[in-house]
Amino acid sequence: MEHPYLFFVKLFEAIGLAHFAHAYPHVVYTWVVMAILIILSALAAKTVTLVPTKGQNFFEILISGLEEFAVTVTGEEGRWLFPIIGTIFIFIAACNLIGLVPGFFPPTASLNTTLACALTVVVFTHMIGIKYHGVKYIKHFLGPVWWMIPIILPIEIIGHLARVLSLSFRLFGNMMGHELVLGILFFLAGAFFAPLPIMALGIFVSLVQAFVFFLLSVMYFTGAMEHAH
Repeated sequence: MEHPYLFFVKLFEAIGLAHFAHAYPHVVYTWVVMAILIILSALAAKTVTLVPTKGQNFFEILISGLEEFAVTVTGEEGRWLFPIIGTIFIFIAACNLIGLVPGFFPPTASLNTTLACALTVVVFTHMIGIKYHGVKYIKHFLGPVWWMIPIILPIEIIGHLARVLSLSFRLFGNMMGHELVLGILFFLAGAFFAPLPIMALGIFVSLVQAFVFFLLSVMYFTGAMEHAH
């Protein structure tokens, strides 16, 4: 189902990039989300004071809360991972929530976006494993005894590939489903009052899905840091 109206797609049409905008609206709105986050981050950093304002308090609570939660899972040794973990949550939450604004499309309603995020997490998971264990990281895939390698290795490979599918399809399915329901309500019941309950539920779903992606990423990173059993 095509979105009824996309503001930035129309803007790209006006500058002669209609084909690109219609073919890749998720890319256009990913750029929009990136611009919003960069601008908000710059403004937040510029206005930091010893006596926090309401905005500064909000960002400090958000960042410190995410950091402390991640550290309780990974341990103090995993604190250096927080920049990528925190970025994952904030980016996905912003991508999810932006779809609730009329005329905007959530990039996470495209499998291309969610797959890119999932691949980033899974590849970085193995980079962490190699960083902590070097060549011995292969033991995570071989099992406790050598004669179980033909059984354990294929299972482990399938399991790690399944992580990509799990992360990407869960987020994509939830956000695309929400977009479809909103689209149907817009056409059947009007553009104002009927979709409001779904949009309210959409805020909850958007934040939950971002947190689930964040939590699974933390667990994968923690597993890579641990020694093979």
